[in-house]
Amino acid sequence: MFFFFGLPAWALEPSADMAADDGIFSLQIENDGVTENVDNYYTQGARFSYLSGKEAPLWSRKAAGYLPFFCQQGKVRINYTLGQSIFTPNDISTKTLIEDDRPYAGWLYVGLGLISDSRPGSRNFKRWRDSLELNIGMVGPASLAEELQVFGHKVRGAKEPKGWDNQLKDEPGIMLIYDRQWQGRYDIKLDSLGLDLTPHISGALGNIMTYAATGFTLRFGRHLDSDYGVPLIRPSLPGSVYFARNSGFGWYLFTGFEGRAVLQNIFLDGNTFKDSHSVDKEPLVGDFQAGLVLTWKDYRFSFTSVHRTREFEGQESSTRYGAFSLSVRL
Repeated sequence: MFFFFGLPAWALEPSADMAADDGIFSLQIENDGVTENVDNYYTQGARFSYLSGKEAPLWSRKAAGYLPFFCQQGKVRINYTLGQSIFTPNDISTKTLIEDDRPYAGWLYVGLGLISDSRPGSRNFKRWRDSLELNIGMVGPASLAEELQVFGHKVRGAKEPKGWDNQLKDEPGIMLIYDRQWQGRYDIKLDSLGLDLTPHISGALGNIMTYAATGFTLRFGRHLDSDYGVPLIRPSLPGSVYFARNSGFGWYLFTGFEGRAVLQNIFLDGNTFKDSHSVDKEPLVGDFQAGLVLTWKDYRFSFTSVHRTREFEGQESSTRYGAFSLSVRL
């Protein structure tokens, strides 16, 4: 019989929402203009994803089986992703290279992920979620980051970004991301409301980013069992792209923290195989977040405010941005 971290296979059951056959479409938009009305550092991110309602294909489950820490005893579903992230220095009005500020960079990628949600039947925690995702794409002009930012600024009548000639060069990128969340390990019921603390561990490996992370999310509200929190574009605190259908209106307030030990960050270290602009990154980075989630029947909406500590030496200020997400069960 298979044992996973001391629990027999029969103790692990798929959660109700993961057993549902509905697919879920999600859109995430992140922008620093929401909180600071500026364009610097991590300035824009967008991510489209579709979580299949069917069981993940056998070949994908076998591939995940090579990782002993990915639990397959619950229902495993597959997630498809298309995303883009844009990074700029603090001053986008200068054409010349700003050597002591972060490089212009874009990252356009597709992703394939597996998500397993299990109920271990333990008093210590109600359930856990494993997520394994492979992102593959391009850094550099092929990411179309310059075209998107220039077009967006022109439409809004904002200041034209003039330094894109100094961006990182084209380079194929790959990043394998894993995270685990334990939900309700410290859970208090307050009448129809709930309070839970969800710790997590996370890590990424690849020429785009390599890091190890840990943190937690604290939530208070109604229908906390519907998800594990809202997802953000990596690197970030993990959440869940899926959510359960509720009988009524649900909501919760949340806050959280993640600390990361960063070994590689191409957006600061520069191109891997070519000479390019780079800065000296900080090895330890922290994310603080707070926000609100609303759920109603087949819909979930969220807003998150994120504060990220300085990522490189000489960075003038921390990074702040806002994130919106909308998820729909199909």
